[in-house]
Amino acid sequence: MSSAIPAKRLVRRGRPGYDLESLLAVAVTVFNERGYEATSMEAVAKRLGITKSAIYHHVGSKEELLGLAVDRALDGLFEAADEARASPGRAIDRLESLVDRSVHVLVERLPFVTLLLRVRGNTEVEVRALNRRREFDHLIADLMRQAQEEGDLASGVDPDLGARLLFGMVNSLIEWYRPSRHIDADALADAVCRTAFHGLRA
Repeated sequence: MSSAIPAKRLVRRGRPGYDLESLLAVAVTVFNERGYEATSMEAVAKRLGITKSAIYHHVGSKEELLGLAVDRALDGLFEAADEARASPGRAIDRLESLVDRSVHVLVERLPFVTLLLRVRGNTEVEVRALNRRREFDHLIADLMRQAQEEGDLASGVDPDLGARLLFGMVNSLIEWYRPSRHIDADALADAVCRTAFHGLRA
């Protein structure tokens, strides 16, 4: 009889009920409540009801948790950008598609996007996240520039400034939007796009 351990038993699972995904969800909640710098691994462990050593079974540091969290938000935004840039049509339509999809990413990954928008560049992970955010801003500005060249966007709007203003509106949703408000992602994205691309005046 073979003494080999079945492959599925070799997977490190940690305490039952606390895989990396659930650990990350709780850590992000605590980071958003207390602030990343003010949150210790002890505080995260206490919220989970486990020891710090159980957390280190999954990640090597608090900064690694932060990296996983902000990448969850950034990866969603870049996936939205890739979809928009690959779609056919005029630049203004691709820009509107990107705004729409970005609102959906924010709703679907609200705690992660909230944390991303609060990083200030105090650690290597935060600096990397800010650099990726700037790269995303450049993608938006490029689409705005193309839309101007195609005659679909007012020429008086500086694309870099326009990108900041446009996504400043999207990003502000983290301050007030909550799923319990009974506004679904589709309605929220539609309201943002209508406001940004068609204005409020009748």
